[in-house]
Amino acid sequence: MTDPFDQTLLPVGLRDLDLAVIAAEFGTPLFVYDEDHLRARCREYVTQFGEGRVAYAGKAFLCTAMVRLIAEEGLHLDVATGGELHVALRAGFPVERLVFHGNNKSDAELEAARDSGVGRVVADSFDELDRLERVGFAGEVLVRVTPGVEAHTHEFIQTGTDDSKFGFTVSTGAAAEAVARVVASPALRFGGIHAHIGSQVFRLDSYAKAAGVVGAFADECERATGVDIPLVNLGGGLGARYLHSDSDPSVTEYAAALRTGVGDRPIMVEPGRSIAAAAAVTLYRVGTVKAIPGGRTYVAVDGGMSDNPRPVLYGAGYEAYLADRPDAPRALAAAVAGKHCEQGDVIVPDAHLPADVTVGDLLVTPVTGAYGYSMASNYNKVPRPAVVFVRDGQARVVIRRESLDDLLRLDA
Repeated sequence: MTDPFDQTLLPVGLRDLDLAVIAAEFGTPLFVYDEDHLRARCREYVTQFGEGRVAYAGKAFLCTAMVRLIAEEGLHLDVATGGELHVALRAGFPVERLVFHGNNKSDAELEAARDSGVGRVVADSFDELDRLERVGFAGEVLVRVTPGVEAHTHEFIQTGTDDSKFGFTVSTGAAAEAVARVVASPALRFGGIHAHIGSQVFRLDSYAKAAGVVGAFADECERATGVDIPLVNLGGGLGARYLHSDSDPSVTEYAAALRTGVGDRPIMVEPGRSIAAAAAVTLYRVGTVKAIPGGRTYVAVDGGMSDNPRPVLYGAGYEAYLADRPDAPRALAAAVAGKHCEQGDVIVPDAHLPADVTVGDLLVTPVTGAYGYSMASNYNKVPRPAVVFVRDGQARVVIRRESLDDLLRLDA
């Protein structure tokens, strides 16, 4: 491939930004987010699903600045652990708009949800229903169901099959039993049903099929209990366009696919990746270019699997380009490698770069706004990168770069 980099993979607010200036000021590796892109995607979802019907999935990317942005745009917020809940509370997020997920919530986490006034908990097991009753959770309880639908994505991020660790299976009758129990419980408030089939899903027919199963299940529950289903939460998972060749289904198409299955029932959705992913790029500095005779050329950068584990975990694909020459022909086939002690520490195994790539070049990987920083680690004691938000050409730090001393802060 010799074609120049496809700049439509970049958010509009970063296309004309001098990334070299940003890198010089804040260092590398660095996550750079287009704040206007984040806000526009939030508004697009609200337009399609309505006020109070969109919850941002915090696991995709969360910090206090992101929490405040989500609050300002009027979305709800999906948190999945006590840690995510703590960040949301510290940022002052309206507690009635919090949705608490997780397949193994502890007593302490549920007590924190109770004490802070969390609006909704998505119950994932009969053990959790026991805990919710025991701690006296006063908010709404949604029952998470697994519709038995293949999501056509990597097996590690499929969550809607009968063998999933998440939720109550529809096919075995466990889901109906769970709904009946919550409806009958004097200690719990039934808030509806929830389903999520997976992440990075492009097949809209999978969503339509899952929505159909959930819609039929809702009808069944209403007949069995005599209680209306007040809300159907159909989760998130809409795919993001990481590669030039990827499809890019619209939020409008996604909404239409969901409604084919549930009709006029109230729907809630929980987008994460499709809001955050395309909003950011990661900046790296090239440190080594190694051409192996008869083998690959490795372009090694100053980050790697510690700031983006997705290629190692799922074989996720990315593009790459050089910041100072995005329009240059990309005649060199190379592997963009990280600096960690793993042969598998490769960010872009089949990158196409200008043939004159050299030490010191600023390399960019786009579409890194979701599940990069949020899954980052300190493997090999590498400090985690900084994160900046850019708006109107101005950059501000929202997560500072870890220092070497930060790596020792938990040592006893």
